[in-house]
Amino acid sequence: MADRVYGNFWLGVVIGWLVMVILNIWIPILGPIIGGFVAGWIARGGVWNGARAGATAGIFGAIVVSILILLGGTFLLGGVGFLVGLGTAIVVVAASFLYLGILGLLGGVIAGALRRS
Repeated sequence: MADRVYGNFWLGVVIGWLVMVILNIWIPILGPIIGGFVAGWIARGGVWNGARAGATAGIFGAIVVSILILLGGTFLLGGVGFLVGLGTAIVVVAASFLYLGILGLLGGVIAGALRRS
């Protein structure tokens, strides 16, 4: 069992996240699923590790979007923009987690089921 070779989890998460962000622009529903699939395929380790990699890639996407909203609000409107951006960021993280995280998890599960090693 100790000699089993697994893929690189964090490399899969980062590459899956990049694929998710790029493809989500053109194909909104399939982009996160394909990004989660890529993350799960690179991470390897079965269904569970693929699901973790896909969901983590989706969570990273949600966090990056919220940081951009927070910074944009602060630069445009100062302190009030920061507070508005903070409230918006909290809502966006929750919604993006559900959207990107669950679809990324689904893609990771599919990749983990196809690549069990």
